[in-house]
Amino acid sequence: MKSTGSKKNLMKFSNVKDRKTLIEFGHKHITVKRQAELLEVNRSSVYRKHPVKTLSDEELFIMRLVDEIHTNEPTWGYRTITTILRRDHGLLINKKRVRRIMRNMGIYAIYPKPNLSKRYHLQYIRPYLLRNLEINRSNQVWGVDITYIRMKKGFMYLFIIIDWYSRYIVDYELSSTLDKSFVLSCLKRALSIQKPEIINSDQGGHFTNPEYIKLLEDSGVKISMDGKGQCLDNAITERFFRTLKYERIYINEYETPRELRTMLNQYMKTYNTYRPHSSLGGACPVDFYIKSKLNEAA
Repeated sequence: MKSTGSKKNLMKFSNVKDRKTLIEFGHKHITVKRQAELLEVNRSSVYRKHPVKTLSDEELFIMRLVDEIHTNEPTWGYRTITTILRRDHGLLINKKRVRRIMRNMGIYAIYPKPNLSKRYHLQYIRPYLLRNLEINRSNQVWGVDITYIRMKKGFMYLFIIIDWYSRYIVDYELSSTLDKSFVLSCLKRALSIQKPEIINSDQGGHFTNPEYIKLLEDSGVKISMDGKGQCLDNAITERFFRTLKYERIYINEYETPRELRTMLNQYMKTYNTYRPHSSLGGACPVDFYIKSKLNEAA
């Protein structure tokens, strides 16, 4: 999560679950105990919710390779990635281990396949609403998604909200785990400022659950979900993740979550307000985002 600057600002997260997501393990200057005190959460519950797990250098190395292979070829499944790891990198690794690593990273191949969602989640799946829809204004459609972000000695998960018309990054959130609370807290923050007509996501567990559905329905937002394994349904969001990783993640080593957050704060500002976007005719996302809102108000 972006730095809030003071305890008063931190405490705007009235829900204890939301405040727990702000705990940063391995912080150079503030212990977990002190962070728990400042956030007024029980330290033992923090450790229960986010147990400290040390991964081996080999495991982190494999995760980096899997992330790069998947970013380049999102339709390749764990069998193909296993073959690449063995052939190109000389790793003695089996398919079961690669599948487990990909599952822990939240990475799944993009192609039509049965049983993409668990039966428990079927009741929360919603149809894809964007087929043949002309997207011609800001806050008409937001796309949401999560990706794995590597660091020098660890990793985090990034959740983003992107306006599909302007490619403007509306908001984002970092988390050390795949617990759904960081997704919900980011959405609540964004929806408290402005609301889209439709929010589109994949059929992952973060979006096929009662809390997510209720939040959007209570906000008067229509819910759209990609078809099973259809990569083109969420191409705009996936393209942003690929751009971010090539321009910042793969060419740098971030030591701590704080360094990663600092970079993301700077990159999001650059992406929104300075970096020219080819699909916008060389303009910046903020130009399209604000111009569209002004046209609506006129």
